[in-house]
Amino acid sequence: MRQHEAANHEKQVYRVQGLTCTNCAGIFEKNVKKLPGVADAQVNFGASKITVIGNATIEELEKAGAFENLKVIPEKQRVAEKKEPFWKENGNALLSAMLMPAGYLLASIFGEAGMLPALTFGAAMLIGGYKLFQKGIRNLFRLQFDMNTLMTVAIIGAAAIGEWGEGAVVVVLFAISEALERFSMQKARQSIRSLMNIAPKEALIRRGSSELTVSVDEIQVGDVMIVKPGQKLAMDGIVIKGTSTINQAAITGESVPVTKTVNDEVFAGTLNEEGLLEVRVTKRIEDTTISKIIHLVEEAQAERAPSQAFVDRFAQYYTPAIMALAIGIAVIPPLLGAEWGDWIYRGLSLLVVGCPCALVISTPISIVTAIGNAAKNGVLIKGGIHLEEAGRISAVAFDKTGTLTKGFPEVTDIVAFGGRSESELISIAAAIERGSQHPLASAIVRKAEQMGADLPLSVDDFQSITGKGVKASVDGQLYFIGSPKLFDELRSGITDTARERIRTLQTQGKTVMVLGTQQEVLAFIAVADTVRDSSKAVIEELHSIGVQKTIMLTGDNQATADAIGNQLGVDEVKAELLPQDKLQYIKQLRQSYPSVAMVGDGVNDAPALAASTVGIAMGSAGTDTALETADIALMADDLRKLPYTIRLSKKTLAIIKQNVTFSLGIKLLALVLIVPGWLTLWLAILADMGATLMVTLNSLRLLKVKTRTSSH
Repeated sequence: MRQHEAANHEKQVYRVQGLTCTNCAGIFEKNVKKLPGVADAQVNFGASKITVIGNATIEELEKAGAFENLKVIPEKQRVAEKKEPFWKENGNALLSAMLMPAGYLLASIFGEAGMLPALTFGAAMLIGGYKLFQKGIRNLFRLQFDMNTLMTVAIIGAAAIGEWGEGAVVVVLFAISEALERFSMQKARQSIRSLMNIAPKEALIRRGSSELTVSVDEIQVGDVMIVKPGQKLAMDGIVIKGTSTINQAAITGESVPVTKTVNDEVFAGTLNEEGLLEVRVTKRIEDTTISKIIHLVEEAQAERAPSQAFVDRFAQYYTPAIMALAIGIAVIPPLLGAEWGDWIYRGLSLLVVGCPCALVISTPISIVTAIGNAAKNGVLIKGGIHLEEAGRISAVAFDKTGTLTKGFPEVTDIVAFGGRSESELISIAAAIERGSQHPLASAIVRKAEQMGADLPLSVDDFQSITGKGVKASVDGQLYFIGSPKLFDELRSGITDTARERIRTLQTQGKTVMVLGTQQEVLAFIAVADTVRDSSKAVIEELHSIGVQKTIMLTGDNQATADAIGNQLGVDEVKAELLPQDKLQYIKQLRQSYPSVAMVGDGVNDAPALAASTVGIAMGSAGTDTALETADIALMADDLRKLPYTIRLSKKTLAIIKQNVTFSLGIKLLALVLIVPGWLTLWLAILADMGATLMVTLNSLRLLKVKTRTSSH
């Protein structure tokens, strides 16, 4: 790229309609780069976009496309792509296909050398292939050897040696092949298109005392958006009034709707199911989570995967080599005394079968399909390289808090003494702790609410005992709640049996608080950051799909970490780690395993995420840092998306290998058939079309890879 020039030019991004083949995209990019006012250009074939650094009119860009049905539209302009009926879109191919049997019928009456059959076949070739000839002849003069050039030379050559019928068959089969490729790319891009259409284009906004429907482009940060039941949200924002359940599947892939109330964050493109909500808009349309996802998915599809980069490099040398080989086959044997017509025919057959369509499309269609499928399932993969790396993961390191566990403490056990009920004791504890901001206090209050316990009438003389607990009078009685050490100092008499129970709870990774008076112990309340319901099943599934090692990293003490590690079934537990220790451990792990994934929340685990082969951020919806820093972002707080992502990646790698092997295998087989003269023109195009069709259908199988929603 001419960076010093590009720096002085503005960047324009356009959507391109009618960009259906990778070769066309490559030629389009080269032609745009040659335009007078353009410093640089880059075509994103997967997202059907072009980025132009410099100044060029839409007319100049469309002309540079070198094919008739190409339309260039500014990225921000909202234009629905018109879907032509199949017969209209492929009318020329259909007419050509109807003329072909008429030509064979006339040939059976007047003979193949007759004027009438030749004219019929010629008409079939011109009608079905005039767009192809347009591109092919233009590229031939520019010495750009692509599939259009190869096909044009082959068809004109067939006509020149009197093989009118076979030339017509090649045109018709090639037109069918092009239609199939067009259909398959539209299918692969559908995932992005469906994302674009998720959010409404306008919303009901209250400004002052009036309510008006406003286009999303005109909505400002701070506007109040009114969302009725059954409507989709048009913008990201914070709920300021109302309570409702929101279906967030479009953003996070979660199938279960989430309850949202005042001060909760909501996202554009999600569906309001029940109540009326008033939402204060917090982001402009281009900054919403769904806009960022679409942008990142499109960028990801433009980034070449290693296998795609290899295929692209290979195709650069492969096409001219096929051209040279075909000329050699057509010319050298006749110069040595062989029949000219026979060997020219063989050279033309090689040109047709040597067309690199199937090979060139084998990788991008797989990458586009897989990344689009992942986005629809709430997984953002930031590029082909990360998609491929995810399939090679051999070790996975997890941050514990908020990743394998829920990230906040919950009451797990209440052990009552002295004959009083659990409900009564938890209500006393909650009454004391209600004024505290400590996470453990919040856990006790939440538990009391869940149990429906009645809180005592009056709490007086609340006092914190630094580092040990708190005390307060509840309905006139003085109570203490805190660590076992506090009750040792009070000499409240914790028995040996009770101490054994405390040790048992602590070895399970739980924090034990004691409730009592100055004279007696009334209850033990055990609190822990509980493991997610799905974590154990996810670890098991990772092992079953080929991950060799799973590791849990935490800043917690070793006893707590070991207890949770044993419960989950991870291979190794590393405890009492600072962020820099996690980073160091990931670096060490990479020396033993070729591909290491780190799963964290994308903010405090950023150094470790960056050091891993694949950094995976959890629960990234609305989190700009996670979206920017991670290689892969799981939009929902759902670990089950991780095995799905690895399975999708492994399947993508397998399909790319199958596609490349099959494409090259067909070419080699055809080369062998040329030697005895068994490869006819129509058989050559049939082999090439069959390879393109097989590669396409094989890639579209990636749409069927689904998340497993059960947590076993």
